[in-house]
Amino acid sequence: MPVTFTADEIFEMAIEIERNGVVLYREAAERSSDKKTKRMLLEMAETEDGHLETFRRMREELGTENGAAIFDPDNRSVMYLQTMADARGWEGKISPTQELSGSETTRQIIEIALNSEKESVVFYFGLKDLVPVKADKDTVEEIIIEELGHISELLKMLKSLQ
Repeated sequence: MPVTFTADEIFEMAIEIERNGVVLYREAAERSSDKKTKRMLLEMAETEDGHLETFRRMREELGTENGAAIFDPDNRSVMYLQTMADARGWEGKISPTQELSGSETTRQIIEIALNSEKESVVFYFGLKDLVPVKADKDTVEEIIIEELGHISELLKMLKSLQ
């Protein structure tokens, strides 16, 4: 039996992803001894703060439609989101920061952040198809582009460590 999510639940997932990203980047920056890496991680945290506020605003704008089920006639996006929810357990989701023990190398911290960003991008591609308002779809697309920029920066950082 297919599981459906309300728009409110989907935005809550997106908010949690961004909240985890903010914490991850700030904690990773605190643990980084390289000033350039620290600065870049803090900049990424600020970007994630902006995404967090965007998704909060979008969620608040749902208003009375808060409990409405999202429209997904082929059930593809909902199946994808359910798979992610099952794999990661959105309620009590394991935060990427819980993977940090404090003894990670800069490379390991970057790899954890990179994996987190990749998961976020995939989630947001599914989310974009479910957002009913064109302006909000465009906003999610902008966030995807920014997250892809984070992936690019993290890959550059990894390459510079070789």
